Amino acid sequence: MFKRIFRFYRDGFRNMTWGKKLWGIILLKLFIMFAILRLFFFPDILQKKFESDEERSNHVLEQLTNP
Repeated sequence: MFKRIFRFYRDGFRNMTWGKKLWGIILLKLFIMFAILRLFFFPDILQKKFESDEERSNHVLEQLTNP
């Protein structure tokens, strides 16, 4: 049963014409969203403000527990 399912998807991807290009566009968009945008718009603020892991964890704990 698993072989039949695997063959079904394998043959389906081999015979794609537009699908390969669309999957390429989807993967490119995911790469841009998670790799490029993260670098520019979501900097590691805790790394810049605090020097040790203990200071970072205390800050996060304070932020979570204070209303």
